[in-house]
Amino acid sequence: MKINIKCLSCGKELEGRSDKKFCDPYCKSSYHYKKSVNDAPRFYDKVANQLKLNRRILKHFNKAGKVTIRADQLSKEGFNSNYFTHYWKNAKGDVYLFVYEYGFLKRTEHNIDKYILIQWQEYMEK
Repeated sequence: MKINIKCLSCGKELEGRSDKKFCDPYCKSSYHYKKSVNDAPRFYDKVANQLKLNRRILKHFNKAGKVTIRADQLSKEGFNSNYFTHYWKNAKGDVYLFVYEYGFLKRTEHNIDKYILIQWQEYMEK
């Protein structure tokens, strides 16, 4: 007795084991990729994507190693200061938040929110 089992990805009739679900590794990979795209993004993916975006924005605006920029400029690009990888406290007690090698410190001057952007330096490891 022959059972008609079809590939979950392409619909082609399968031959072989009765518990087979895919005709080849390509169809298996394709099926799982399409399934993951349709699933809601996982928390880890959201965090990783925001960290990548934050790093890209900080790198773009901090070409000289240290710069001050208005907070609204960064937020317009999609920057979210709640996502960072680590922090560093300087001798004055200021706490810089870092996204990998790019750091930022929020300041308010004349009622305008700004960020001081810096790059990680070797002396900060001590």
